[in-house]
Amino acid sequence: MNGAGAMRPFTVKAALRRRGFTLVEVLVAMMIMAILATVTWQGLDGILRAREASKVALDRTQRLGTVLTQWEQDLLALHQTQAVRALHFDGRTLRITRRTEGGVALVAWSLREGRWQRWVGPTFTRLADLSDSWIASQGLLGNEPGHLTMAEGVTEWNVYFHRGGAWTNAQSTGDAAAPSTTGAAAMEALPAAVRLVITFEGGTLTRDIALGPSDG
Repeated sequence: MNGAGAMRPFTVKAALRRRGFTLVEVLVAMMIMAILATVTWQGLDGILRAREASKVALDRTQRLGTVLTQWEQDLLALHQTQAVRALHFDGRTLRITRRTEGGVALVAWSLREGRWQRWVGPTFTRLADLSDSWIASQGLLGNEPGHLTMAEGVTEWNVYFHRGGAWTNAQSTGDAAAPSTTGAAAMEALPAAVRLVITFEGGTLTRDIALGPSDG
């Protein structure tokens, strides 16, 4: 009797050691693991999304810096002639006559369906050809040779001229330059500076460019 009674605790402990997990315990453990996996994945996904967004923003900033450099180069190379206006903004397109290697070319910046585009025409040495190019540029559709999309996601843009110590809308009439001694028609005087205000889906950018003396 005493011997049998002494074996019972050992038998119960052995049985407890041999007992496996119940179905409920397994399900609870799997649920905890699933929750931990979900939380971990969400954290990792957030990190990856943030990194991708940062990369996109950095690429966009770098490209925009290159675009604004081209914008500045076009304005600083502005060249006045007696054939057409050297700088004109009609609310949609800014036209610039600029020096190029071998002559003068017409450059047009415009906004079409969220795309900020730049078009550059052929280089001319004859004023009549430059005038014809100016007239033809008024019918540009945005798919002609010479067109490049400089930035996308643009919702609005505007241009302002600095005259007489104040910024004014570029579509307002500027001061007329004095007639030339050769009897050619008076041309509109160039502003002292040009301000670009361009709005993207994520914000607005403003860039001022001071113009040097015209070589026209």
